[in-house]
Amino acid sequence: MKLFRTRQGIMLEERGAFSRLPGTDWDNLINDGDSLHKARGVTPCLAPTPAELLAPIGNQEVWAAGVTYYRSRDARMEESKDAGGGDFYAKVYEAERPELFFKAPPYRVVGPDAPVRIRRDAKWNVPEPELTLAINSRGAIIGYTIGNDMSSRDIEGENPLYLPQAKVYDGSCALGPCVYLTHEPLPPDTKIDLAIRRDGAVIFSGDTTLRSIKRSFSELVAYLYRETSFPQGCLLMTGTGIVPPTDFTLQRADDITIRIDGIGELCNRVE
Repeated sequence: MKLFRTRQGIMLEERGAFSRLPGTDWDNLINDGDSLHKARGVTPCLAPTPAELLAPIGNQEVWAAGVTYYRSRDARMEESKDAGGGDFYAKVYEAERPELFFKAPPYRVVGPDAPVRIRRDAKWNVPEPELTLAINSRGAIIGYTIGNDMSSRDIEGENPLYLPQAKVYDGSCALGPCVYLTHEPLPPDTKIDLAIRRDGAVIFSGDTTLRSIKRSFSELVAYLYRETSFPQGCLLMTGTGIVPPTDFTLQRADDITIRIDGIGELCNRVE
């Protein structure tokens, strides 16, 4: 099943059939399985258009995990070596404790076809395509969505302590198009694709699979919830294994498309 948040309300897709869930609350659906069961199939409707879709988030915070793929480890070491921070990332990759950081409150999250932003005070900006976990208030993974963790690599590379400024700003987080609801883990060969277009032409593309991620999702969630409560649940980006080369940076009007098997596509234009 897939749960969509739209301008006309909440929609559910089940076996290709769409229904509208009038009078339902996103946070209740995420955190109460009984509410979702009772609401299923209430009002049949047509599939939402891309223009109708909103980010699949209510009052949840968005957090992110870093250095979970070997490719990300190498990229972080490379960008921060001049600042003397390269070894930090190698140690995080091998450490028992994962890197977890706050990414966005709901009001900073954009949905499908909404603009993401690059910082005006940064010169080296990239998207980071990430499978994102939808987690309820009890710490159970109830589904998955697609996330774009927009990042300013030059700011983080200048000093690892600048990571919040490189990662947390208006328009730095996109989610969508839905939450794929399942209690089953996604297959290891689940593919993540990234394509960046400029003036209609693909200027960068890459892909990876979940097989390349080092840490288990249950491990990441356990650390995140260890001493922190999330009364409305949480969304956790799980890291990226696709990193453009060092001579690449986003420009305004670039189009970013992230596709993950079983979930769909998240498309955003850079503003």
